[in-house]
Amino acid sequence: MDPKVVDAMRQAIKEGVDASTRTASYLIWRTKEILKQTEEGQAATWPSRATLHRLLAKLTKGTHATGSAVTRRSKAHGAAAPFGELTVSAPGEVMQIDSTPLDVMVRLDDGVVGRVELTGMIDVASRTLSAAVLRPTTKSVDASVLLARTVTPELMRPGWVDALKMSRSVLPHRRLLTPDERLEHAAAKPVIVPEMIVCDHGKAFISHNFRASCRFLEIDFQPTHKGSPFQKGHIEKMLGSVAMMFTQFLPGHTGRNTDRRGRHPEQENLWSLTELQDLLDEWIVAHWQNRPHEGLRDPDHPGRPFTPNQKYAALVEACGYVPVALSGQDYVELLPAAWRAVNSYGIRINNRTYDTPDLGPMRLRDSGVSAKRGLWEVHRDPYDVSYVWVRNHRGEGEWVQATWKYLNRAPVPFGDLAWDHVSHQLPGPA
Repeated sequence: MDPKVVDAMRQAIKEGVDASTRTASYLIWRTKEILKQTEEGQAATWPSRATLHRLLAKLTKGTHATGSAVTRRSKAHGAAAPFGELTVSAPGEVMQIDSTPLDVMVRLDDGVVGRVELTGMIDVASRTLSAAVLRPTTKSVDASVLLARTVTPELMRPGWVDALKMSRSVLPHRRLLTPDERLEHAAAKPVIVPEMIVCDHGKAFISHNFRASCRFLEIDFQPTHKGSPFQKGHIEKMLGSVAMMFTQFLPGHTGRNTDRRGRHPEQENLWSLTELQDLLDEWIVAHWQNRPHEGLRDPDHPGRPFTPNQKYAALVEACGYVPVALSGQDYVELLPAAWRAVNSYGIRINNRTYDTPDLGPMRLRDSGVSAKRGLWEVHRDPYDVSYVWVRNHRGEGEWVQATWKYLNRAPVPFGDLAWDHVSHQLPGPA
């Protein structure tokens, strides 16, 4: 084969790495066009069509040049050298975070049927799924709240069986109970404080809010190289495992693409977003944390795989790791902030009024923060509009909790999605 033809075909194959998938006929045509662009190429010996197809099959073997675009990009941008292994010896030493669309139809807060995104964080050392959040679209505040949930205990909820308590599990409950008494009523899921978080370049993860949350907790923020999903392979595998072991058992399962989708999954008896979040939290505690994991094998006894809870307990014994869970004050620090004036009637955020007698010394006063024109710093939970927290800049920086004025009329917590949907349906001014 003429070397000029081989070089031109290699160039045509390389051009199609990040492009949409095309056929072998297009690659052969593109090879000929590349040869026409140079005088040396024009003088090349052009082989028969059958020979060109045999050459193309040899050069594209294992590259998926005419197959899946996702697999082709992954193969092309993968590491050329053997994959390395980052040694971790303690929980939280390296954690990974990512999000992906969930392959199931959900009834959203506004009653419309749609799909949601799953954002999760996994501990590399123990494979613990420390937190998972379902939202229609992942935002920076969701990543920050996910981080807050990772470093706070998962409390038992009404309806959960006693077998899901931490005191009934293999976790070292008594040792962990000494520094944090809240674990007495916690579910069987470890509390892990990250030392390093690895993520991709998604907008929610490289945002100012998430970076600020990592700085507050003194966590090393480590983005991967662009186009290198293998650098956070543990979370990528976890998201695929959730689709295989959790979503396929739910009504409204769509499959990962249209070829695997059934007829009218949106017409099935679907879960609401709140119900699905509660079910996912229970599934993580009951199934994921107690399922033997292939990546958690004892080097001396490779025939025995450990569960994430067992591996966490073993690491605590080996390295003496005792997590210091996030306090309530620290949790408020991670919530998104807004700057508002404290009026005689309280504080207004998104047309909601919050008030408490403790706001008395702040009413109609300047906060003293000249950079914010004398406004007061207010933190709120996007998943619950019942309360907000105001920082007392005139005091010692403590938080003052203010209650929504009409909370007694709507005692069930709901988030911004439900509030925005209802407020859009209200009649406008005459």
